[in-house]
Amino acid sequence: MSCRDLYLGLLTRKQTVKPLQTMMRGLPGFLLSILKISRGNYCRRSYGVLTGQQYTSSDSQQYDGRLYPSHIPTSSVQKAILAVGSGVAALMNPYRHDMVAVLGETTGHQALIKLRDRMKNDSEGCTILVERPRIRLSTLDLTQMSALPDGTLGREYLRFLEENRVTPDSRADVKFVDNEELAYVIQRYREVHDLLHTLLGMPTNMLGEVAVKWFEAAQTGLPMCVLGATLGPLRLSVSRLQLLVQSLGPWALRSGSRARCVLSIFYERRWEQNLDELRHQLNIEPPPVNLIPSSKNTSSNS
Repeated sequence: MSCRDLYLGLLTRKQTVKPLQTMMRGLPGFLLSILKISRGNYCRRSYGVLTGQQYTSSDSQQYDGRLYPSHIPTSSVQKAILAVGSGVAALMNPYRHDMVAVLGETTGHQALIKLRDRMKNDSEGCTILVERPRIRLSTLDLTQMSALPDGTLGREYLRFLEENRVTPDSRADVKFVDNEELAYVIQRYREVHDLLHTLLGMPTNMLGEVAVKWFEAAQTGLPMCVLGATLGPLRLSVSRLQLLVQSLGPWALRSGSRARCVLSIFYERRWEQNLDELRHQLNIEPPPVNLIPSSKNTSSNS
């Protein structure tokens, strides 16, 4: 069976759904109220589009508008209001990852289509779309990864998680993308974000995050990334802003625009690959500045 056949077959698979209350946890009250506006009408319209049938009251138990378990159907007006509200909240507090996530989902439709098409046109990316792997603690063999040699993708990624005290499980599930296929694309983007930090050699401080956002903006075209790349430098000190403008920024933009689509890499099958070798294959230049001290240097200085 060809990759295309598997891919088309995957689009017809059945999905289980979660209660709406579970999906809406963590969102601010004012955004929750927006979601309730004309939700029933939107679900009825969605049912008609998907089935080609006229909606009746008896159909309410068959379809409620959700296309995947965490999906919250929203109209164009609701998405616009959510985008504005989440954008304001994210600007006030860039560490509100939930608001950054909502902003990305409500503004990135066209960019996600282009990313999906790039993945479909790449053999490895097409396999990812078919198999839909998830990067979670439950899917990682931490014991095996910790035993890998220094310099391999798996060992350096695990070191990044340990030193920065982050976990892939902190990435929120997608809710507001009204296409099950595109929802997976943005979910994959979120789960490879920490791998990009590893590939680019960038820490999780503000300078490192902004540099990664510049790379992601050039690589993905997602409005959320462009906004973060534009406004993030405003929070940097003068010295770090100078370093970004003169060195890290041009490198990140150049690498992001030239590199192979980073969503088309089956990282889970490359843990043993040398990190420098993978960078070369992806056409990512080594970082011009080492912002992460190596473990060898750390141990020698202690």
